[in-house]
Amino acid sequence: MLYFRGCTARERMNSISDAVEAILKIANIDYEILDNEECCGSVLLRTGFVDEAKEEIQKNTDKLNHQKVLTSCAGCYKTLSQDYKELANINLDVIHISQLLEQLIAENKITPKKSEKSKKVTYHDPCHLGRHSEEYDAPRHVISYFADIEEMENIKENAKCCGSGGGVKSAYPEIAKSIAKFRGEEANKTNADMIVTSCPFCKLNLSENSSLDVLDLSEFVMENIEK
Repeated sequence: MLYFRGCTARERMNSISDAVEAILKIANIDYEILDNEECCGSVLLRTGFVDEAKEEIQKNTDKLNHQKVLTSCAGCYKTLSQDYKELANINLDVIHISQLLEQLIAENKITPKKSEKSKKVTYHDPCHLGRHSEEYDAPRHVISYFADIEEMENIKENAKCCGSGGGVKSAYPEIAKSIAKFRGEEANKTNADMIVTSCPFCKLNLSENSSLDVLDLSEFVMENIEK
């Protein structure tokens, strides 16, 4: 298995990639990472730089082909599993960390700490994992193994965006901030103890604009499993 960390987890939010690697080691999964990992091209595609994105795709083709690719980032997952096929006819075997964690739980390769559930968690659906990839259940199954889920009013295909994707946070930071604050207020209404999400972009923007603690799913699992 190749763990494709993605730009945000690799460069800005190392706690996410650290948590993923720690879980892989606990589950005795052999994996590798790329020292010269390139961007998957997602941001270039979302901001209209298709030709530049195709250049990134070509750089990644030989590195990622012929092996299972694990991603932390919902944007990487959508791009590697869908856009590479559409733009370059490249069929990669891609799995998102939420899907792998669900498998590891089913196989008893990771187990919760020996204590009763005490935390209340609300889950934020990332756009690229949810609406774009229709993966709503795996993250919820993982969370419910460790904690009680308190759902927000708008979830799954109706979930509100975090405001960080598609280049919005870079080009329109005030808009990104207001969108994240709205989502944070929606989370507060659940009386949950924290927000858990499955995308580094979402974690970054929500954590900067919410009064609740925000964790990536991998960080949340790492905090709650027997080591």
